[in-house]
Amino acid sequence: MDLKNYRKDRNGIFSLNVSGKMIDFQMCKGRKKAMVCFEERDKESVIESILNHCLDFFGSSVPFYWRFDYLKDYFVPKLNTVSLCIDICLEKDFSDWEKLETFISSSPVFKWIGLETKAAAQSFHPESKFHQVESIRIVQLENTFPFSAMLRHFKGRQATVICNRRINSEDLIEFVNRWKSGEAFQRLEYLTLDLHDYGDRIPIGVPQNQILDEIGVKYIDAKKQPPTHTVPKLYDWNYRKIQLNTYPIMSRAYVVRQLDNRVASISIGESAFRFGVWDKTEEEFLELISQHP
Repeated sequence: MDLKNYRKDRNGIFSLNVSGKMIDFQMCKGRKKAMVCFEERDKESVIESILNHCLDFFGSSVPFYWRFDYLKDYFVPKLNTVSLCIDICLEKDFSDWEKLETFISSSPVFKWIGLETKAAAQSFHPESKFHQVESIRIVQLENTFPFSAMLRHFKGRQATVICNRRINSEDLIEFVNRWKSGEAFQRLEYLTLDLHDYGDRIPIGVPQNQILDEIGVKYIDAKKQPPTHTVPKLYDWNYRKIQLNTYPIMSRAYVVRQLDNRVASISIGESAFRFGVWDKTEEEFLELISQHP
């Protein structure tokens, strides 16, 4: 169901009683879904009525997501029982970063943000709610993205970045060392950086051995089979039906966090950097490996 219909002249409108409020709907034959017709002044009450109807029908045990992919109105409903997800696509001429920053900061913390931008992206404020999002997916195949700032300030659990610019090895070293020390990223479960150029992979452009040496990496015995790290995705609108889990990481290299002795698998390939945190201490991790020769 779409929550806004901008073309009310195409098909007949019918009304339904939704949690005590009469709301107009219209069927969209092409998209095969109902579209809500309402005046701008009624949008909050309409959305609240639809949510209450869903809660009455499904109960509170079913997760509800408010997902939208346009920033025309910069509107997010104040609904306590809904996880907020936003899919943003910014064209080359986009320049109103201050308004976007204000919109994100004035909204509740998002469950998921998908950001595809062709514009030269600017850094968000270090305390911006952009960095607090639970899960984020960034696609930047033109211009540049401030990857260093995101690595430094991200406070969420899962992050995927796809870009076509080589990255600085110092940024990756700083990221891993801050995780190891417990200074940052304590909630992180998974991070991946993929370098693409419209479908073609490009070299990641970082000295792998230098990074592995400087982060104090440890290695699983060469005779042992390394375990595969993967966790359920918190949310991903683009691949929600076909990829339920994060990309699997199978690597002999791992690092240990000083704070609680937790382990993270680390993989640096020709065009990808992957980092997966286990819910196990080093002792438990090695015990897991010993059980699978």
